[in-house]
Amino acid sequence: MSEELTDRLTEVFDLVGPLYRRTHRKVEQDMSAEGLSAGVRAVLNLLREHGPMTVPQMSRAQALSRQFVQRMVNDAAARGLVESAPNPAHQRSSLIRLTEHGQTVITAVINRERIVLRQAGGDLTETEIDACLRVLSRLLEVMGNVDVD
Repeated sequence: MSEELTDRLTEVFDLVGPLYRRTHRKVEQDMSAEGLSAGVRAVLNLLREHGPMTVPQMSRAQALSRQFVQRMVNDAAARGLVESAPNPAHQRSSLIRLTEHGQTVITAVINRERIVLRQAGGDLTETEIDACLRVLSRLLEVMGNVDVD
């Protein structure tokens, strides 16, 4: 890859951090009525998208520590948003699933986010969004394969 393209990828990478932090703050502000953190929102959305999962599965999917994910699951369970279910594949690691209330809450949150994203789309084309997804997916893949000693 040329130095110019490497510099351009650095620009993309440099935008991801502020975008994440601003989005994180916005999500937490918008969810304050439900009393949800961005971490609980992430757990609820993961379960909405993939169905029941174990804490270790959620941890791997989000590249977060099991302890952090467990805290988010505990918070969500205390609010009646998720519940444990027996896991036929592993007796020690129960499945976590959305409750009906949890499904309602995460659906409302996602719908509010989609309204904001609809406005943000502006004049972006499907091709531009596809290219953005390809670049970000590639960066995520590469960063997931980097060994840190």
